[in-house]
Amino acid sequence: MKALYKVTEKLQFELEAEGQKELFKQLSVIQEIFSEKVCGLCSKDNIRYIVRNVDDNDFYELRCNDCGAILAYGQHKKGGTLFPKRKDDDGSFMPNKGWHKWVAPKNPADIPLAEQLKSGSKKK
Repeated sequence: MKALYKVTEKLQFELEAEGQKELFKQLSVIQEIFSEKVCGLCSKDNIRYIVRNVDDNDFYELRCNDCGAILAYGQHKKGGTLFPKRKDDDGSFMPNKGWHKWVAPKNPADIPLAEQLKSGSKKK
């Protein structure tokens, strides 16, 4: 059984499976990874696939060319497939369906003393 699945005008997949269940699984993987059409922060469609390599580790993400937000992808330990990271380390869903921007940490010198004392971040 063969199928052609068109995600966008520029991206389509040709699938081959022995039956409906296998084809269904293949489609679900493609949809989870490649069907994101707009940025989760600014809602613009100017997004692109990025693979960064840091210390011989590949990091997969979608990046918005307009606002700079990213949607990071994790890698399954078995099977080598990807999944969009939509949950934080505690297992809670992140805002914006996982799309986020990196924000530079605040310089402790710029934080008012009262806020430092409240949060316990003031060094003794």
